[in-house]
Amino acid sequence: MDGHTVEGDLNESSRGKCPVMHGGLTALSTTVMDWWPNALNLDILHQQDAKTKPYGADFNYREELEKLDVEALKDDLRKLMNDSQEWWPADWGSYVGMFARVAWHAAGSYRLADGRGGGGTGNQRFAPLNSWPDNVNTDKGRRLLWPIKKKYGNKISWADLMILSGTIAYEVAGLKTFGFAFGREDIWHPEKDTYWGAEKEWLAPSDTRYGDVSKPETMENPLAAVQMGLIYVNPEGVNGEPDPQKTADQVRETFARMAMDDVETAALTAGGHTIGKCHGNGSADDLSPEPEAAGPEYQGIGWMNTKGRGVGRDTVVSGIEGAWTKEPTKFDMGWFEMLFGHEWELKKSPAGAFQWMPVDIKEEDMPVDVEDPSIKVMPIMTDADMAMKVDPVYNEICQKFMADPKYFEDAFARAWFKLTHRDMGPKARYFGPDVPQEDLVWQDPVPAGSTDYDVAAVKAKIADAGLSLSDMVSTAWDSARTYRGSDMRGGANGARIRLAPQKDWAGNEPERLSAVLAKLEPIAAETGASIADVIVLAGNLGVERAAKAAGFDIEVPFTPGRGDATDEMTDAESFEPLEPLADGFRNWQKEDYVVSPEEMLLDRAQLMGLTASEMTVLIGGMRAMGTNHGGSELGVFTDRKGALTTDFYDVLTDMRYQWVPVAGGTYEIRDRKSGEVKYTASRVDLVFGSNSILRAYAEVYAQDDNAGKFVQDFVAAWTKVMDADRFDVAA
Repeated sequence: MDGHTVEGDLNESSRGKCPVMHGGLTALSTTVMDWWPNALNLDILHQQDAKTKPYGADFNYREELEKLDVEALKDDLRKLMNDSQEWWPADWGSYVGMFARVAWHAAGSYRLADGRGGGGTGNQRFAPLNSWPDNVNTDKGRRLLWPIKKKYGNKISWADLMILSGTIAYEVAGLKTFGFAFGREDIWHPEKDTYWGAEKEWLAPSDTRYGDVSKPETMENPLAAVQMGLIYVNPEGVNGEPDPQKTADQVRETFARMAMDDVETAALTAGGHTIGKCHGNGSADDLSPEPEAAGPEYQGIGWMNTKGRGVGRDTVVSGIEGAWTKEPTKFDMGWFEMLFGHEWELKKSPAGAFQWMPVDIKEEDMPVDVEDPSIKVMPIMTDADMAMKVDPVYNEICQKFMADPKYFEDAFARAWFKLTHRDMGPKARYFGPDVPQEDLVWQDPVPAGSTDYDVAAVKAKIADAGLSLSDMVSTAWDSARTYRGSDMRGGANGARIRLAPQKDWAGNEPERLSAVLAKLEPIAAETGASIADVIVLAGNLGVERAAKAAGFDIEVPFTPGRGDATDEMTDAESFEPLEPLADGFRNWQKEDYVVSPEEMLLDRAQLMGLTASEMTVLIGGMRAMGTNHGGSELGVFTDRKGALTTDFYDVLTDMRYQWVPVAGGTYEIRDRKSGEVKYTASRVDLVFGSNSILRAYAEVYAQDDNAGKFVQDFVAAWTKVMDADRFDVAA
């Protein structure tokens, strides 16, 4: 097969020479999306298909964690921190800087806008993250961890191990850490449909993702990092041009998009740079390709130096060269002493990168060489470090830290815990002996709800409350649809739909919502049930009524025990990004966007953890029950509105009709013979007939023998949405 090319395979004379389909199993093959780039790509709903998981359906990570000897694991990690390996020697004989970076760069890809990224899935093992320029040599850290992963096997996930390694690194360096929670389950396939930016090259100028690069708030959503391939900001400055104040502005916006305030940002910057160093003592041109591009002889290791040793003092990572503090293996106040105790001037590293170096420094205040302690070397600061000194707000925070080292240590420990646990969701998902008892507002705490009430009596009172089926179903849906599996936030538990900011979201129809809550809240008060439970029960009752109207007696499963959050338990600012800008399930969009309505539907469905078939059955059922936003008739293809029928699919698959586009992006469904307009529809409705995969699912429910299956499948999918955030039940 050597020497064959893709073009050559098209030549008749070469076809018979090799029995293997060239490129058919690799990225070289031409895909459906290559031929038809405007087709709707459903891959986002299948990106972590069960077929990718090696352990099988019965594997339960929580049960495996129960078998873990936590103290033995932590002791092994402590030993690793000072067990320098010949193939990748530790700086100063310590790996604390290495593993702090592995954990930081795993967690630091988290973004608040859609909850994607972060360290909760072990995604740093896969492309593109394993080959981002900012993740250079994190592959070496994972290889150093492999003997420990091998030893403990199924009892520790890669995701937990990488984050724990960073926490133990800080402990070994001298920090009193805030705590640690196990519970992150690994994925086994790249999250290839996560949007990391539109750039086609690494580190392309950040202007491409800003409306105006001088205004950091104009960065494209949901992105958080300033350039393709970076975790947060360019350490050399905006677009590689040093200017600490401009960098400070980008740092503030970027860390805000990681859910961090100014105090947390300053603490993370200082604490993150208190240990370890930058590596730039050589040319990046001498490095081998990144892991995903390297040949098989590299065995998944990338960025190896092809000239010279490439390790120790000759390591190349960021291009910046030097340590921030005098003792880079200790967690102390050295970063503050160095930054604020000297004047700094702009220089260049041996690799040609911009870095700041002290104008004047005594030899005894300098760090030593990573290999030879008899050699003193110059410390450095990045533009992001200088931003903490130049920006007046960050400077003031740093002054408070310097005046009270205990305050700084506590602030950093808490910020590190938040950074590494932000995407894990509520405390009900935490496991282990080091889980902090303190409730933190960013964990979206919800008090335990009562289970000691008469569910049937509550449903009877709801039935007598005078609410329409649409009101009951829509309110429950709106309460639950905020859930996103990316960071396990949102959902019906807590009933935050009645609190700011959710009560005022346009998608929740504030006036209608207020009227519905006015009838449901007294029922909760009278019966002892939480408002959260009553909202879900009302939705379940509506579904049961709709099923009965279609000829099916069915009880929607219900598990009591949801609690009611308060304003004090709710970080309103961090909930703003959860606002739905579109909800195809209720045929609503806040305004027109560049992205099509059907693509926004897929994004919402994926965040909710739905499969393509679950999405299909929910759409048809919601339309049949008449739950559209504002009472719209778009997609309500039935004369029996309120009954859980398959009419939606029947109309889409019936060739008696034709679909004619009209103004405003909507369509008329007309009788082919008479021309009579029977129904109106949106793009979201019609995609279930036009997309080949979704049509295949729709045809299942359009079959004459599947009306009962439709009701059963709808109830199962509905219950999944209502219970998506019930981690207390799973625990």
